[in-house]
Amino acid sequence: MARTRFAPDFDPDCGDGALSEARHDIVIGRWQGPRALLRSTGEDWAARGHRIRTLAQACAGSSTVETWLAAEPHSPDALVLRAATETTRAFNLAIAAGRGVPIDQQRVDTAVLACLAAAEAYPADPTPWISLISVARLYPSGVRRRELARWWDELHRRDPYSTEGHLQVLHYYSARWHGTHGLMYDFARDAAGAAPTGCALPVLVQYARVEEYRYVAEAADSRTTPVRLARHWNHDGAVGDVRRTWERWILGRTELGVSPSELRDVGYLAHAACLAGTGDVAAPALRLLGRRATRTPWSCTGDPARQITRWRTEWGVGD
Repeated sequence: MARTRFAPDFDPDCGDGALSEARHDIVIGRWQGPRALLRSTGEDWAARGHRIRTLAQACAGSSTVETWLAAEPHSPDALVLRAATETTRAFNLAIAAGRGVPIDQQRVDTAVLACLAAAEAYPADPTPWISLISVARLYPSGVRRRELARWWDELHRRDPYSTEGHLQVLHYYSARWHGTHGLMYDFARDAAGAAPTGCALPVLVQYARVEEYRYVAEAADSRTTPVRLARHWNHDGAVGDVRRTWERWILGRTELGVSPSELRDVGYLAHAACLAGTGDVAAPALRLLGRRATRTPWSCTGDPARQITRWRTEWGVGD
């Protein structure tokens, strides 16, 4: 029988079947599916955050979350989802306006107020604080350092090793937003150094490397390759970072598989390992992913499906 050719599966729900069903409910205007999903998720904060952010993408173009709130105005889950939805809507407007074009500050204020209301409604949940730190990037000059520190303290108190929470701070500190490459890398390395063995935070350094690459490449003349990017992925520091992330995170884990909320993080490590030329890390990382994949970060360096397929062949990863 002929073998099926490998093709990555870019499922937007990362293999989370229950999330797919709830997202379908949103498409047809039903809020009962998201309600049941979030109730069943409980206080698994990583899974809950992943599910809420994905549901928010679907809610952003509909009135489903508003319908839910009309039916259950004091539902903590509905309020948390609305906060994530308002955050997504604000970013969608920013993307549509184009880089460097400020969006209506009232829209950002609306998202901030929704986040604060959600945090009050569900005090234990770190998700509203993650949304709050995320939307803070959209203020033209950011937010006051004291305010950002307070929001970070609230998040850290609830989930000190939240990969998504740390990632939002990393983006805030990046040169694209309200910091510098140096500040971004310092934050990533400090978080990685403080993380316990088996925690995903060391992968923040790989996120930072992609963010720097995107920033420099977008600012450069598209007809030329900037000299500073010639060895961006495979200089000694980048290679060392890949190996440290693999050793401290993946080799220190007790879980055998990759959960939907971890899929993008493992993808960032696999991408970095492939471009660094570290086959001893790239091959097992690609095997961990299997057919599941996220388009980022591969989309930053070419066609995602072609790159993943090419590197699997390069490192001898079977179907």
